[in-house]
Amino acid sequence: MQTITIAGGNLFQLAAQYLNDATQWIRIAELNNLSDPMLSGVNTLLIPDLDPNAGGGIAQQ
Repeated sequence: MQTITIAGGNLFQLAAQYLNDATQWIRIAELNNLSDPMLSGVNTLLIPDLDPNAGGGIAQQ
């Protein structure tokens, strides 16, 4: 796991860059207690480790 600081942007871009799969944006959202994939202002976020077997895009029920 790593920590990044980013100004604006969205979780789709971060998931594509750090997890190699934009559909895994939900993993970043859940780890950081976020519900909206769109970011504003300066945010410090935890990025989960790569997991090619992780599903993406749908929150666990």
